[in-house]
Amino acid sequence: MSIRDDARKMKLKAPYMANVPVDERNKALKLIAESLKANADKIFDANHIDMAEAEANEIPGSVLKRLKFDEGKLKASVDGIVSLIGLDDPIGRVTLHRQLDEGLVLTRITCPIGVIGVIFEARPDALIQIASLCIKSGNCAILKGGKETVNTNKVLFDLIHEAVVSAGLPSECLFQATSHSEIDELLDCYGDVDLIIPRGSNAFVRYIMDNTRIPVMGHADGICHIYVDKAADIDMAIKIITDAKIQYTAACNAVETLLVHKDIADEFLPKLKAAMDEVGVTLKGDFASRGIITIDPVGEEGYVEYLSLMASVKVVDDIDGAITHINAHGSHHTDAIITDDDNAADTFMRLVDSAGVYRNCSTRFSDGFRYGFGAEVGISTSKLHARGPVGLDGLMTYKYMLNGQGQTVGEYASGAKEFRFRDL
Repeated sequence: MSIRDDARKMKLKAPYMANVPVDERNKALKLIAESLKANADKIFDANHIDMAEAEANEIPGSVLKRLKFDEGKLKASVDGIVSLIGLDDPIGRVTLHRQLDEGLVLTRITCPIGVIGVIFEARPDALIQIASLCIKSGNCAILKGGKETVNTNKVLFDLIHEAVVSAGLPSECLFQATSHSEIDELLDCYGDVDLIIPRGSNAFVRYIMDNTRIPVMGHADGICHIYVDKAADIDMAIKIITDAKIQYTAACNAVETLLVHKDIADEFLPKLKAAMDEVGVTLKGDFASRGIITIDPVGEEGYVEYLSLMASVKVVDDIDGAITHINAHGSHHTDAIITDDDNAADTFMRLVDSAGVYRNCSTRFSDGFRYGFGAEVGISTSKLHARGPVGLDGLMTYKYMLNGQGQTVGEYASGAKEFRFRDL
């Protein structure tokens, strides 16, 4: 049986999944959390196999961090599920209730997108987050994880699917694709799959976007910036930059480029260099920064996403220079300003065109769980539909329901009747 056959079955089952009562969806989430905790050793054993194979294949260290699924990631995953259970039902919210005429009432309500294909690399915890969010939001999901964690993903999916079926949800609401060839099959399921969400490298996401007619939601790069303004608290800036760079270096919301106002560069850069040396971060810089501290040049590759213990430094003339650089060279993911100047902060946060714009805090806060969404299926840099960390609301769409009493358009076109719009 092909992916298209399964996607077609899901498409037909999606309206029923959308109408499963929230108590039953929450019951499924509760059973998933309990099963994950009860089968922790089984999950860890599978992950040890994946990690050993990855190390034997000399997988880069930044990727190995994502592959690893240990007690900490299990706890975070379970905490995310518990948080999801506590959130309100996203289905059936009334966002418009309007009388068009006497006895003719229009209502707009939220509803699930339908069938979502999620293709992700490396991280096993992504499978848990994605499946849980799709269940809570009433969506059906086709899940395709990377080959690096095939054993871990198989155990996790089987535990999740068994819990879902035990809770009474349709067995067709979740499907796991396991072979690499199934990615292209999934991308060809236009008409049966409503949305593709890719999570992975720049090249991977670009491939997905270029090879499907299905709408794609996600981001290709995570080139995040921190601008240290002339009115910055220097100690605060170093604390925030250190967290944003090393707390989880391989994450898409880790800072990659540091912009420094020229008026404080002489004082700030030596302190930054000392702090980064202490935590093992290598800096590369532009001509101006290299006139103050001894670092290698940025090079021809420019300001890029490193996903490693490396960051770029650039000295800018003013806040406008920082904003221009971010909007021109960033990925519109998450960017921050460190400043005690309210006017500078306001200017930065209004003019930086990114999904997340922060003041005096780490870019690592760009995360669905940290936003109180329970979890996320990914972070979107798109301006259509969802933007930023995509939680339950990002997996919803809406539909219009019109209730009448025999009205026809001809009556209004002829003037026999007229609209009397009134919000109810």
